[in-house]
Amino acid sequence: MRILSLALLVPSALFGQPLDSAPTFEVVSIKPATTTAPGLGIGLFTFPGGRVRASYCPLDYLMEQAFDIQPFQISGGPRWIHDERFDLEGKPPASSPSSKSNPSNIKLPPNAEQRQMLQAALVDRFQLQFHWETNESQVYLLVKNGKELNLQAAKNKDDYPWIGSVAGGGLSGDGIAGINATMALLAERLSPRLDRPVIDRTGIEGAFDFKFRYPGDEPHPDLVSSILTSVQGLGLKLEAGRGPVKTLVIDRVERPSAN
Repeated sequence: MRILSLALLVPSALFGQPLDSAPTFEVVSIKPATTTAPGLGIGLFTFPGGRVRASYCPLDYLMEQAFDIQPFQISGGPRWIHDERFDLEGKPPASSPSSKSNPSNIKLPPNAEQRQMLQAALVDRFQLQFHWETNESQVYLLVKNGKELNLQAAKNKDDYPWIGSVAGGGLSGDGIAGINATMALLAERLSPRLDRPVIDRTGIEGAFDFKFRYPGDEPHPDLVSSILTSVQGLGLKLEAGRGPVKTLVIDRVERPSAN
């Protein structure tokens, strides 16, 4: 059942601002990528002074970062938005709050103003036009399972918030581990692996360190099954349900114009 269909052709409408007052980068470069940036790898990075740099990223990933959404929240568009890779570098104006930012880790996500600047850059260089739709869809609800919580208060609140496998890296089926992670972040990180939204309904406040090793002995366990089991090992569970899912629907997009 469709709940809402909202036409939206400019990102500034997300923030109730006219286009000419939305923040933009003072200098921005977007070009096709051939290799990853030395010392960075693949991804989007934030630097002191508010500079944002993306290395070897497809457009759909840049959209995820700009609009703070998950992969399944993007609909439509040609195949190349998933396959072709781009480098992006943006510098905010000295008058912007972001120019005073000093992130403790370059892997920290962009702030709200930097996301608006990214949105404006994608609209300008990729001729991106889109609208939002909100539909009732299948979701998972992250809740307590009634057992003792296997969560420890984060040892260092300045640590980069991280969730992944017990061995390190992304979730791979060996269990689940987290450093300085909130339940909202846990829900966010589980969503793309389960291919549906995960909504935090735990009511648990604060950030935690945790680790639970999946008890199965399969060499390559099913990722979804291992996640469901590992979440239970944290004293939580994932319940199937239905809820509103907001989706960005691409109406038009072109390969980037020259800088």
